[in-house]
Amino acid sequence: MSDVYENCPVFENDKYLLRFATLEDAEDLTDVYGDKNALPFFNSDNCHGDNFYYPDKESMEKAIAFWHSSYASKWFVRWTIYDKEIQKAIGSIELFHRTAEDEFNNTGVLRLDLRSSCETADIIAAIISMIIPDAFDLFDCEEIITKVPIYAVERIKAVQKTGFKKTDRLLIGTIDGYAYKDYWFIKK
Repeated sequence: MSDVYENCPVFENDKYLLRFATLEDAEDLTDVYGDKNALPFFNSDNCHGDNFYYPDKESMEKAIAFWHSSYASKWFVRWTIYDKEIQKAIGSIELFHRTAEDEFNNTGVLRLDLRSSCETADIIAAIISMIIPDAFDLFDCEEIITKVPIYAVERIKAVQKTGFKKTDRLLIGTIDGYAYKDYWFIKK
């Protein structure tokens, strides 16, 4: 498989398209990142205090520009999730290879951000299922983790359905040293 940072793949099924995030997505993604009901489901662990609340197009464009510079420096990849039926972006998905001195060293990390109306087990499972099979090779890892807080009942159903298991292992922030919990994992 080619280097994800040289050639970012597109994933597609009958309902959704996952493609590299672009500035043209800013208006649709403002509906996601400006959605206060969606905010509690975003994983901002170890993200310099950013809570991913971007209530206007300008702040969303700045976030996308940061995603692009992070991709250029091979830090992470952020795909826009496009819903074919409504012809709008409904969220984004991020993946990266994590190198750290904790139990999640050399692990892939998946972050899924959706607008609150899409926070259902069926939608989440459909999106995760599109990318997980290739993610192990794309990010050179044997395990992928994702954060699912205990109140995220629809996400819990979705990750269970797609093969993830709950772990008590803590992710130790490489930036802040904080011990983060509520992670689920899947092995290759």
